[in-house]
Amino acid sequence: MKAILHGYYRLLQVVMTLLLGIMIIPVTLQIFSRYTGWIPRYIWTEEAARFCFMWMIMTGATIAVRDGTHFMVDVLPHPRTARGQALAEILVDFFLLIVAVAFVVYGYDYAVFGYSQTSELTGINLAWIYGMYLVAGLTWVVFLAERVLKALHPHFRGDHHDAR
Repeated sequence: MKAILHGYYRLLQVVMTLLLGIMIIPVTLQIFSRYTGWIPRYIWTEEAARFCFMWMIMTGATIAVRDGTHFMVDVLPHPRTARGQALAEILVDFFLLIVAVAFVVYGYDYAVFGYSQTSELTGINLAWIYGMYLVAGLTWVVFLAERVLKALHPHFRGDHHDAR
């Protein structure tokens, strides 16, 4: 299971890189068409860049959930023991899980809503765009389960990255 999750994590990193590379194309076309008179304005480029940006945000958030690199606000004092640290990590992950479940529940409804719509400019079915919330939420749940298992079982910790 570790290998599958790590492979999926690596895939997300590749997707993130590809999305950034793809987003550069419409943004460059927008800039180029703005300052040169001989290239017509590409209306679809703004929408394509926005869709790539939305997927980049959700993919990056998913990677951050696995890495444990989301920002945290220090409300309680830092735990002094390993057990206290594990409990603090589980507490943070619990609150992230609440958000993840909301993304799954409402993301599903949003994807179904988008299924009946098509983007006028790019022609993309909006379920591909709105479905990102459902995919992110489901992936967060899986990655959070992995993080909780690592926090509960110290022998799972010797992995490819630090928990925090």
